[in-house]
Amino acid sequence: MAKRIGVAVLSFLAISYVADYASARWRGAGALGTVQVQPYYAVPLKDGKTEFMMLDPETRTCVKSVAPHFGYAPCWYLDGKKEERIQM
Repeated sequence: MAKRIGVAVLSFLAISYVADYASARWRGAGALGTVQVQPYYAVPLKDGKTEFMMLDPETRTCVKSVAPHFGYAPCWYLDGKKEERIQM
């Protein structure tokens, strides 16, 4: 019984991924979007504090889908991570 449930779940995930990819491929350039990301350096100081140095905002290309495709992260994921901390 557990084996059947496992196979069913894996089949559902595989079919969902393929359908998501086909949808993104079918939309072509309309499947891509952009998100502004604010990167910054987090520099540890000798006294135990951290200094933050803001960099220029970057525009990142993303794909409007559930899963990453074409080498781009999904837009919903980048929308939640608009700040990128670079630890020094």
